[in-house]
Amino acid sequence: MIRAIFTTDAPKPFSRYSQAIEVAGGSRLVFVSGQVGVGLDGTLPETEEGEHEQAWANVLAILKSEGLGPRDIVDVTAYVTSQAGVAIYRKVRDRMLEGAETASTLLVISALADPKWRVEIQVVAAG
Repeated sequence: MIRAIFTTDAPKPFSRYSQAIEVAGGSRLVFVSGQVGVGLDGTLPETEEGEHEQAWANVLAILKSEGLGPRDIVDVTAYVTSQAGVAIYRKVRDRMLEGAETASTLLVISALADPKWRVEIQVVAAG
């Protein structure tokens, strides 16, 4: 149902993601709105890594509510607010995705909707 696409006719990925993903026709698609690192109680973790972990936990909780998991994610768009956040994002993403190599876009931006937030993650999953 989900197939990673890699070709030698385009540059290889710079980290753990696919050049493209194919989703078989008739699949159910779930679009998860951007999730930040805020917990259920409204608090923000003290560390940036904790914030990244919480953002991914929020994404995965939404997917789980629909019977989906990390291997069902076909596309990720992530926003981080510092260049240092790129390495943290990749480390946490690789752990949370359990080896899945999605299509992926990562942007370094000046700020999110709340200036305290340092990461926002949006995904598309197929199941």
